[in-house]
Amino acid sequence: MDRAGALAGLNRRLLESFSRRTTGALRAILPLRLALPRIEPFLALNVAKEVRKDAIVIRRAAQALARAAPPDAALARQILEEVRAIDREFLGAAARFPVRIEIPYARIDPLRLRRIGRGLDLAYRILESWRGGRRLREALAREELERRLRELLELYAEETQALSHSVQLPGLLAALRERLARGLQRVMNEAALQLARETAHAVHRQRPAAAGWRDSRR
Repeated sequence: MDRAGALAGLNRRLLESFSRRTTGALRAILPLRLALPRIEPFLALNVAKEVRKDAIVIRRAAQALARAAPPDAALARQILEEVRAIDREFLGAAARFPVRIEIPYARIDPLRLRRIGRGLDLAYRILESWRGGRRLREALAREELERRLRELLELYAEETQALSHSVQLPGLLAALRERLARGLQRVMNEAALQLARETAHAVHRQRPAAAGWRDSRR
């Protein structure tokens, strides 16, 4: 079985669930609802971008495990440079929407580096457990799994909030940009807390979470 592929698939469902919860919460905030049709395609593209990046992180963790060499800061920095190509594709795809986006690397790179490092460590630990025939709940206590997932999702929220500051909305909607950025981080942090808790509980109840995190040891 392709364990790295399976873990990447679980991560994709987690991030997609995170994105759906975020969008649903933004719809409940009346002023931001006006801007949502303009930024919803951006949010969908952004989550697809991050799913691809996380898949690279997971594959690199699997390669490190095969070498019996736990991932380190040098590997995280290498991945940080590697995923710039995905950013360029993202900007090209976003050009067809009525928004202008610039990626503020000086602000985002430190956040990304932390998320890559934490993602490498978590993926390595999960894949190592699966390879040894252990279930995920045996590798990570519920509280630790919840904390690690929450940290990753909150770092993703910080990156998205930083990126949202660079989104140039057209016309009168431009006045909503700062309010949108603040509201986006608030609802994403709330969703991160809830989703991490639900996922960790589901893993330790041996039931699949809403985001699709099934326990596996194959």
